[in-house]
Amino acid sequence: MLELKYSADRKSVIYMLITTALLIVQWNLDGIFYPVYALSLFMAISVAVMAHNHNHVPMWKSRAMNILTDYWLTVFYGFPAFGWIPTHNRNHHSLNNKAGDFTITYRLSEKNNLLTLLSYPSISSFFQQKPIRDYLKLLYRTNKTNFYFAAFQYVALAVLYIVGLMLNWQKTLLFIIIPHQVALFSILIFNYLQHVHADEESDINHSRNFTGFLNVLLFNNGYHTIHHKRANLHWSQTPEEHKKIEHLIDPVLNEKSFWRFIVRNYFLAIFVPRLGSVSMRLKRIASQNNTQTPEKISTSHQVPVG
Repeated sequence: MLELKYSADRKSVIYMLITTALLIVQWNLDGIFYPVYALSLFMAISVAVMAHNHNHVPMWKSRAMNILTDYWLTVFYGFPAFGWIPTHNRNHHSLNNKAGDFTITYRLSEKNNLLTLLSYPSISSFFQQKPIRDYLKLLYRTNKTNFYFAAFQYVALAVLYIVGLMLNWQKTLLFIIIPHQVALFSILIFNYLQHVHADEESDINHSRNFTGFLNVLLFNNGYHTIHHKRANLHWSQTPEEHKKIEHLIDPVLNEKSFWRFIVRNYFLAIFVPRLGSVSMRLKRIASQNNTQTPEKISTSHQVPVG
């Protein structure tokens, strides 16, 4: 019953135990111990990544354990785990940032700056509610068992908030609600960074990859091109498979450092615009329209990745 599909998910189980322990420890502390709190916020981000991974490749061979893991992820992620199915599996992986993708990165703007980055999670979250509602309606008509499993994830989350607020609203805010918001915000930021200014129509240049150390901590979440090409590939196998296609990907979409990209594109580019990313999508559209590529998207603005 407790057998994992992949031994690499022992790491996931360890993360789950650490995350649970951190909540218990902090709840019983007087005040905030900031190093522990910082760790708990990082673990909240890792929970979001684990929710994504478990959605694609369930961790356990046992259906019962997978369902229990769904509920654990729900109460530590801050949103029902089933929500990945209609918004991510059925929509995002099908359309991959094309028109109709509820998580599309260029809905309101073709730009890629600090404002578009920070506003994206709220905008994307708003538009993702419709497919979730539609999916629940579909489950209610076609599979009552799965409908109740999904609906009770909302119930579990509501019970957590109500009981927590009744016991201690300050601790609930600090140790439950804020980590939830960090998790939800971060995973949407990751999606934005992995697709913004890539070419959604390309078979290979549709995603940005981050190949550095952050993958060690966050379950290889940076290898995004291979993830879209083989969505059911286990996270532990993505580095090896990424290497097989890395030479086909435009180098500007293979970033080694996540934080270097953030600093360069969203802060330094304010003062030195050529440091910002270049929209492959706009270049393709200009080429298709047989017009001269605007200076603002000239390839001369590309910054080598190193």
